[in-house]
Amino acid sequence: MTAKRDFLTITDISAEETRQLINRAIELKAAAPGGVQPLAGKRVALLFEKPSLRTRVSFQIGIAELGGFSLYMSPEEVGLGKREPVSDVARVLSGYVDAVIARVNSHDSLVELAEYGSVPVINALSDVEHPCQTMADLLTITETHGHTDGLNLAYIGDGNNVARSLCLGAPAVGMNFAIAAPHGYQLEESVFGAASARGVRANDGPRPTVHPLVRPEDAVIDANVVYTDVWTSMGDEAETEQRLAAFRGYTVDYALMEMAAQGACFMHDMPAHYGEEVPPGMLEHPQSVAYQQAHNRLHAQKAVLEFLLA
Repeated sequence: MTAKRDFLTITDISAEETRQLINRAIELKAAAPGGVQPLAGKRVALLFEKPSLRTRVSFQIGIAELGGFSLYMSPEEVGLGKREPVSDVARVLSGYVDAVIARVNSHDSLVELAEYGSVPVINALSDVEHPCQTMADLLTITETHGHTDGLNLAYIGDGNNVARSLCLGAPAVGMNFAIAAPHGYQLEESVFGAASARGVRANDGPRPTVHPLVRPEDAVIDANVVYTDVWTSMGDEAETEQRLAAFRGYTVDYALMEMAAQGACFMHDMPAHYGEEVPPGMLEHPQSVAYQQAHNRLHAQKAVLEFLLA
């Protein structure tokens, strides 16, 4: 029997598999919805501790289009780790479904679900990583630029779960990664080391670079992709005032985009906090691909589901 595969972190798939999944997502996007049904007869649980728009809708529609059946469970229904131990939830769900998609407060819950469950577990967001978002991002960049090798991605803002997955994912498809963040909000050194080790460029080109920076203006020079996210993520609301002060000057606006490379695209994983990391209307900027990026969650996740379950 083949050992199950989990998708808790972007590093759970190799550089080669990352490229394969992007190419497969492009194929699935071009195919008629419902035309390919590798999940026929498969049952998937969506176990969510946090609210969601894009994640829930894209997963439920994607599962249906692949021929599967999904069941959504809210935090009130399960009480993960409170009403029942995570280990018990994992064991029980493994007898009902073929996979668990979990959107959790703590990454430790994902690890425990994977450890005690006998079916694949997919990270739909944790406090540590957001790998499904990164897969959609890499798909969008591939569509926008035609390739990823040698491109420069500049991330402006908090070194959060989205930034961490991007940092680990971009070098695996040949992209250089730079993050501009205030002191105290930067990614961990271990993440930069792991990202550098995963760096692969097609045709034996130079290894992708990873740079921690402070000034947004330094990060966007020659950037082909300018990416930002909220300054205060879910769970950090108590730090809102402190973060607003720390990130003053980190807004991605028209002026900052003009410093990037010609033809650069602007990305945001949404939801946006207008007046903070972006001004009102920035997602409608002529160079913005934010809505394409959101819609690509569907296609990227279909490729991941097929990879893990078919």
